[in-house]
Amino acid sequence: MKKICISVGLLLSLWRAGYGQTVDLPAYEKRRLSLQEVNLVSGYYQQDGNNSAVTGGIGSEQLTDFAQSIDLVLKATDRLNRQHTLTFDMNIDHYTSASSDKIDPLTVSSASRSDTHIYPSIAWTVQNSAKRTTRGIALSYSTEYDYKSYGINLSFAKASADNNRELSLKAGAFFDTWKVILPAELRPEGYGSGAHGDRDPIDYKPRNSYNASLSLSQVINKRLQVLLTVEPAFQQGLLSTPFHRIYFQDGAETVERLPGSRLKLPIGLRLHYFMGDKVIVRAFYRYYIDDWGMQAHTINLETPIKLTSFVSVSPFYRFSHQSAVRYFAAYGQHKSTDTYYTSDYDISDFTSQFIGTGIRLAPPGGLLGISHWQSVELRYGHYVRSTGMVANSLTLLTKLK
Repeated sequence: MKKICISVGLLLSLWRAGYGQTVDLPAYEKRRLSLQEVNLVSGYYQQDGNNSAVTGGIGSEQLTDFAQSIDLVLKATDRLNRQHTLTFDMNIDHYTSASSDKIDPLTVSSASRSDTHIYPSIAWTVQNSAKRTTRGIALSYSTEYDYKSYGINLSFAKASADNNRELSLKAGAFFDTWKVILPAELRPEGYGSGAHGDRDPIDYKPRNSYNASLSLSQVINKRLQVLLTVEPAFQQGLLSTPFHRIYFQDGAETVERLPGSRLKLPIGLRLHYFMGDKVIVRAFYRYYIDDWGMQAHTINLETPIKLTSFVSVSPFYRFSHQSAVRYFAAYGQHKSTDTYYTSDYDISDFTSQFIGTGIRLAPPGGLLGISHWQSVELRYGHYVRSTGMVANSLTLLTKLK
């Protein structure tokens, strides 16, 4: 916790120090805040499997999600020739979940059979070309049927004199409040369901997350760029999901129980290699470890290929393997003497693969004769997990500029 507070304090100090320096300024070019870019994203996601944590590690994982996102990018230049960028982002997801409907199987509809997830955010960055610095702050909010979240993020980046190297620092915090929704058969007398319209009382618990990031990017030569990033994170509060059932070896039933804190450490390396005017290779490797006993390795490869001056395709492939947290066991395998227990296959041992492609159109004069319609991209991905889960996603991205 102390390290995270120091990171936030350091960012604030760098912000103030940067504004306290004096440099020779170029000619004054003040510009008013104006809309520069609009990005629209529509997504569809569908999955199915047979390891629902709601029913103790067995049962349908069927889920569908429709996502809509719009972000507006506004820019202005102040009297010191610093570029200000203001980004408004609104995201809305609507999902239906067969497994969540088993929280209360005796009702027609449980609290989370279907719901809408809304999460807007606003971000402000200031780029100072003379000092080669970029500073930013972002605020976010998220709400769903069983939680509310408030977030803040600070960032600072400094480029080298030749702009071939950049050091970036980020720090953020999210403050969540969760409804403690219990399976129907495990609720105390008078305890509410958490469903809309149910006035019976339920408990509320906090979950706070703190994260930091240190990144170093370097241009090796005109063809190769690399980025190294370290992103420690710490969570504290209600980290288990109370409506996830647990079944013990002796037949007894309870709800998932996990430690009240978790420390995570991901380390990543990204390489971009330009093979010419038409082919780019984007490779990424990520190593992850946490104090719950999980380790993971992820390799991602994407190769955008320009077919014509305005048509490109981007095949991609991701391979990942993770070990289970030490508290995981399958349905009916936990001992009643265990301190912590979960049958959530998202934190079990598995291997996954994600493969797909995207096609992007970006004609010089705009799409369909609309000059501001800069590009459109359609991406499809197919996901398989060694536990049996299968998922498909389809995403449409549109940029107006």
